[in-house]
Amino acid sequence: MKNRNLSKFAVPIGVIGIIVMMVVPLPTFLLDLLIATNITGALLILMVAMFVQKPLDFSVFPALLLVMTLFRLALNISATRLVLRDGDAGKVIHAFGDFVVGGSLVIGLVIFLILIIVQMVVVTKGAERVAEVGARFTLDAMPGKQMAIDADLNAGLIDEDEARRRRAEVAAEADFYGAMDGGSKFVKGDAIAAIIITVINLVGGFAVGMLQHGLSPGEAMNQYSLLTVGDGLVSQIPALLLSVATGLITTRSATSGDMGSSVTAQLGQNKLALRIAGGAALGLCVIPGLPKVPFLIVGAITLFIAQRMKDPAPEAAAAAVPELERPSPDSPEQLLGEMRVDPLELALSPDLVDLVDTNGGDLLDRVRALRRKMALELGIVMPPVRTRDDLDLALSSYAIRISGVDAGTGQAPPGTVLAIGDGLQALPGRAGVEPVFGLAGKWVPAELHYQAELSGATVVDRASVIITHLAEIVRQNASRLLGREDVRALTEMVKRTHPVVVEELTPTLLSLGQIQRVLQALLDEGVPIRDLVRIFEALSLRAKVSVDHDGLVEAARAALGPAIAAQYAADGRLTVITLDPMLEQTLLESLRPSETGAFMAIDGLRAEAIVSEAARLVEAAEQAGITPVLACSPQLRLPLMRLLRAGSRRVQVLSYSEISGSTAQIETMGVVNGAYAGAA
Repeated sequence: MKNRNLSKFAVPIGVIGIIVMMVVPLPTFLLDLLIATNITGALLILMVAMFVQKPLDFSVFPALLLVMTLFRLALNISATRLVLRDGDAGKVIHAFGDFVVGGSLVIGLVIFLILIIVQMVVVTKGAERVAEVGARFTLDAMPGKQMAIDADLNAGLIDEDEARRRRAEVAAEADFYGAMDGGSKFVKGDAIAAIIITVINLVGGFAVGMLQHGLSPGEAMNQYSLLTVGDGLVSQIPALLLSVATGLITTRSATSGDMGSSVTAQLGQNKLALRIAGGAALGLCVIPGLPKVPFLIVGAITLFIAQRMKDPAPEAAAAAVPELERPSPDSPEQLLGEMRVDPLELALSPDLVDLVDTNGGDLLDRVRALRRKMALELGIVMPPVRTRDDLDLALSSYAIRISGVDAGTGQAPPGTVLAIGDGLQALPGRAGVEPVFGLAGKWVPAELHYQAELSGATVVDRASVIITHLAEIVRQNASRLLGREDVRALTEMVKRTHPVVVEELTPTLLSLGQIQRVLQALLDEGVPIRDLVRIFEALSLRAKVSVDHDGLVEAARAALGPAIAAQYAADGRLTVITLDPMLEQTLLESLRPSETGAFMAIDGLRAEAIVSEAARLVEAAEQAGITPVLACSPQLRLPLMRLLRAGSRRVQVLSYSEISGSTAQIETMGVVNGAYAGAA
């Protein structure tokens, strides 16, 4: 805890200390210590910049660059104060002014100017330009990177946590290169300030020596100018180190290791290049006038290194293949990739791609929200929706495909909203249809949104139309989207909380394939499978008696009876249509088993009469705002439901056992007697 608090307050305290240094005079010993700290810190930053794996791993560098620049300027101010006041700035500056430059003012000024030129013209100027271009390209590439992350997420290649991490990394990269663009200006400004400070120190020292201390021009120049040059060299050496570190950070590209390893690996990956370089160095020895020993040593060392190098591993050689040498489009790998059929796909015409643009479109976010909604509503994990553009689609259209087959199509013209209602004749636009409920409407310009609402219309944006359509397609085809692997995942989920239930059911009593068929049958009838524990318990009891598919489905429905009945109850009331007792007995006696399940062996006229009468009663109830269900005995429910569906009547059929568990009040609104003209 103490170390954590120390790290937290070290930098703020250091910055305050830097500000104090600019105002308060420092003793020479403390100045020597801080100068040594400055040089060591700059060297440490340079080493970190070289060994860091990627620039973002040193994301604090721009802020650290500013702090180190302020620290160096504060040292310059403190040293200038001591030089002009006492004629002494400590042993470090004196050593640089005397030993490093040999006590010669001319040599010191020349070396100082060379360091300034190297820093400003070569390193700082190049790093500034690289940082500027890097920031610009990074910001321009952000939308494309975000779309790539969303595409990988929708395709199921990554999960939400990985997508969130990648988005944060993209944002951090943009912030880093933007900060580096500004941070490089600190280095340039520091170099300019060093020249100005040195000139001021030269003139000021010369004046102080002659006017205040009565020194001769030669003595004043010798004492103060050498200290000034030493101060400049002490400041410019760490400044040059930071400039080099800035250049290294801004010029780092995508490598998998530190700079030293990358340089060694990439320069030494070609033995032929090293052999040619070594041979060229030896060849220079034959040129008259050139010294032979240096070139002989360098050439021999290069050839020795080339001889000792190992050939690259096959996988490394494969990784070094240029991007242009990709497998042929007719290769088996490419063909297998193109043959893959996505479980769920949303194809958009080219003019609808703006719906998935991260700069304004929110369709991808709504698709992710829909996956969560379907999981809570149906109890299945909706497969990732592959969203792509399709040049074969007509303009302004989209297609929803399941396993590569169109399951629904619709229109969503750009720049419009769908207005549903009457009284839209005065508004411009083209006619349209709401794809789920088939309601007539009009696609009107988006800027007329409020006018359409004032006309009494319901206004829906394009993304909502597509998402509503997609949700309905998923509900209608939920059983097709429930694969064997999904069933295994659901079973494992139940096993984590109720291991005994799963161990008793599978694989002892039922296989995953049999469980999948039961769950698909439930989804086909609009029954959610969220309560898997209750379903598995019911299947375990039934499977001990019989593994007949219809019996397993009815057992699962009976266990979910109250929940099924609650779907169709309104205001605590469940409206029921019943069968005439005589008709029900006749239908029970007509039941016959088959490989595909039990069916009713009745004549066509009676079957048509049952379907027509049930449809008439349901239609009358729906006109009154009521959603009724048809009740019958458990043995008859599944065959009767198949009969009604064969007659294209989507009538919900519930068994007495399912209704009996409901807490809703039962209200009977009609009886189906199945009478027809040819009946006896």
